[in-house]
Amino acid sequence: MRHHRRHGVHSLRGKLTLANVGLLAVGIVVATAVSLMGMRHYLLGQVDTELTKMRDSLGSSQLTLHQVDSLGVLSVVRDRMTPRYEQEQPTPDSIFAAVDGRGSAVALFGVEPTDAQRSLAAAVDDPRRLVTDPAPHEVTVHDAAYHVTATRLADGSYILLAESTEALHNGIAKALKLDLAVGTLLLALLCCLTMFSVRIRLRPLEDMVETSTAIAEGDLARRVPSSCHPTQEVEQLRLALNSMLHQVESAYRTRERSAAQLRRFVADASHELRTPLAAIRGYLQLYDKGMLNEPGERKRAWDRMNAEADRMGRLVDELLTLARLDQQPELRLRNVDVSRLVREAAEDLRVQQPDRPVTVAADGALLVRADESGLRQVLGNLLANVRTHTPAGVPVRLGVERVDGVVRLCVADEGPGLAEEDAARVFDRFFRAGGGAGSGLGLAIVQGVVHAHGGEVTVRTAPGEGLAVTVTLPEHARAVVDCPTE
Repeated sequence: MRHHRRHGVHSLRGKLTLANVGLLAVGIVVATAVSLMGMRHYLLGQVDTELTKMRDSLGSSQLTLHQVDSLGVLSVVRDRMTPRYEQEQPTPDSIFAAVDGRGSAVALFGVEPTDAQRSLAAAVDDPRRLVTDPAPHEVTVHDAAYHVTATRLADGSYILLAESTEALHNGIAKALKLDLAVGTLLLALLCCLTMFSVRIRLRPLEDMVETSTAIAEGDLARRVPSSCHPTQEVEQLRLALNSMLHQVESAYRTRERSAAQLRRFVADASHELRTPLAAIRGYLQLYDKGMLNEPGERKRAWDRMNAEADRMGRLVDELLTLARLDQQPELRLRNVDVSRLVREAAEDLRVQQPDRPVTVAADGALLVRADESGLRQVLGNLLANVRTHTPAGVPVRLGVERVDGVVRLCVADEGPGLAEEDAARVFDRFFRAGGGAGSGLGLAIVQGVVHAHGGEVTVRTAPGEGLAVTVTLPEHARAVVDCPTE
């Protein structure tokens, strides 16, 4: 079942996109507001400066309105304003008006006051405030915005100086519309680029979701693939997740293998214990029913029960040995003469089977730091394997040597040997090639003891070529942390 991805405003992709677009929108609004306010303040400042200079110039001249009108002191202003007055524009760019003490517009330069001049005089409530205030005031004339100031002449009349700011406000409005249009276009472009970039950057996270879903469905070997353009944090997360998945898979495989081994072990142990128990139970039932009347029959039954009990005892002892090896035992390490152990094991074999040819290559002393009882058990199990699975007349060779900093102990016979498939399972618990005698635990114990010393054990065999078991031990053996369970 494929995991369906849904991307909405509540997804990480949507939240990142909204965050980027929101931040840019705030930035555009703030930048636009600051720039327009700065531009408005600068342009209005220029208008106010010009009006203030004209007011100060007229105020310092100490002229009367009659002198201004008769002498043509303001001829420059008259030349600039007269054509506009003649055209009777309702909202000229500049207005120059004279008012009397009552605030009414009067004729100037021989021209009657225009509608704009009268409207300006009416819009100014008190010319005296304009004279005393350092900055011009903003008034409305015919629905148009003006900045106006005033100066007082020597005869008590007032001159009103006004400059239109309508063009300035219209320009600011057009700039605002242009900024909003460009900002909207930038927001749309950023939204598209952010969605595309976030999609690429978050692709590894989507791969992690797909991988997790596949693993939950049983595909334990699935891993998160590498991205073409990985970011450092996402790549670290991918590597950590893949490492965790590898550990989880290994733990799961190990658990499954251990569970299978445990089931097989319990089944094999039950099978091995069932036979002697059945034999003992059978003889006890015969005795209970009075069917063992003859002394010879009772003696034979007693011997058989003792033999089966001994067999169960040996089997239980071997199982306990394997259990201790599985629990990582603490070895009693000391300097052990392996050559002496080999010679003693060969002497024991000669006593047990006098007719078997035994060759020993273990001269002198060869010391290794190991657990002596464990090495004796290794040699005993290897020779017991030879006695059980080879005829009494088959030659046996025992040898020990030091090579490249390790000690190699070899036990080889010239018996029938093993097939390749049997050799691969020779260290499995309860495995007996061809269903032969023995418990099938001897070589498993050998492998457990050798691995506990940090060494290894190998076999070399083929049908008709005998079996050679080689134990390799480091000169300074030490107990390992992880003992095998097989």
